[in-house]
Amino acid sequence: MPQLDDIRIPEAGSFRFDGRVAIVTGAGKNVGAAIARELHAGGARVAVTDANADWARETARALDPSGATALAFELDVREVAHFEAARDAILAEWGALDIVVNNAGWAKRTPVEEITPEEFDAVMQVNMRSVFLSCQCFAPVLTGRGYGRIVNVTSLAGQNGGTVAAPHYAASKAGANMLTKYFARYLAGTGVTVNGVCPGPIDSAKTRLSAEQVAAVEAQVPIGRFMRLDEIAAAVALLASDRGGFFMGATLDMNGGLYMR
Repeated sequence: MPQLDDIRIPEAGSFRFDGRVAIVTGAGKNVGAAIARELHAGGARVAVTDANADWARETARALDPSGATALAFELDVREVAHFEAARDAILAEWGALDIVVNNAGWAKRTPVEEITPEEFDAVMQVNMRSVFLSCQCFAPVLTGRGYGRIVNVTSLAGQNGGTVAAPHYAASKAGANMLTKYFARYLAGTGVTVNGVCPGPIDSAKTRLSAEQVAAVEAQVPIGRFMRLDEIAAAVALLASDRGGFFMGATLDMNGGLYMR
């Protein structure tokens, strides 16, 4: 039986996106940056967006210092005007948009008795309302071209309440899952697919957990580890690719067997 170290991990760019234009929200760090790298490695021109403009610029420069195939935009997903400005700038620069990845999120772990109404609303805005605003803004561009891929990065927490997630985070991700299904049905037949990826524990989340919490989570996951960033990026790439054209309204579970349906 092969050992884990003997198993070949496909290189970034296994899915091809030559001639495609993509936008990724929350792409300054971690999951979003990994997704942007995957799409860019596959040949896409990528708009790297983040509420932190410096992070967006850093990731975009790492992809292409010339700026020819990677652009950075400050995009606060709570603001309609930011979505519209990014849309207009992408179309002005590249004349097209094919792939929309809604990755931006806010993972709060505030104890339930300490969650204020303001914090609850803010988490909903970033994690759920942003998906609606993005689809509302970009869908007409995609349908106008007769082709498009929308991929929403949600969470296992939106399916089972999560392992260490706070209630407003879990509820917001459940809402994002439902918006995925709604827009899939709404856009069916237009050439645009809408799907989601529901990750479980991700490597990048370890920095927000204690050593005891990390060990407890790993003990619950049948595979016995957290998910790597390249794994979720590959799943998004599949749904965003031409070869993923028969996925519609799906939420792709990636949780190491922690939650099975």
